[in-house]
Amino acid sequence: MWLFTKHGFYSAVCARQGDGSWTEPVDPDRVMVRARVGSHLENLIKHFPQWLGDVELLDSRDTDYRYRILVEKNTWQKIVSELVSEMDYDNFKSSVGKNVTEVEPNYKHALYDVWHTMHQLQTGESGKS
Repeated sequence: MWLFTKHGFYSAVCARQGDGSWTEPVDPDRVMVRARVGSHLENLIKHFPQWLGDVELLDSRDTDYRYRILVEKNTWQKIVSELVSEMDYDNFKSSVGKNVTEVEPNYKHALYDVWHTMHQLQTGESGKS
């Protein structure tokens, strides 16, 4: 699951059991929330201290997503539900611009790139099959 929020961009997947290595089976009750930018996860942790105050922010240069946290799936469900409850905007990209002190400017530019790519998909202009 990819999730773009005012706090940052996250990729959430089921974590693996044990030490989380690729040889371990998937743990359907635990989620690995990943980010390209460490401050995005820091923003999430600060925003939800009641659920994320004790999590460890993992930093690994040897993985696709450098920054990660591990949470129980029911915790992730609460966070996503709360993010939905907090929506108060009619234009997502503009809402990120208002939070530029919390989320670095490069994030807003990346959102426009994503919007453009998905718009091309909608209009059939992507040229890729």
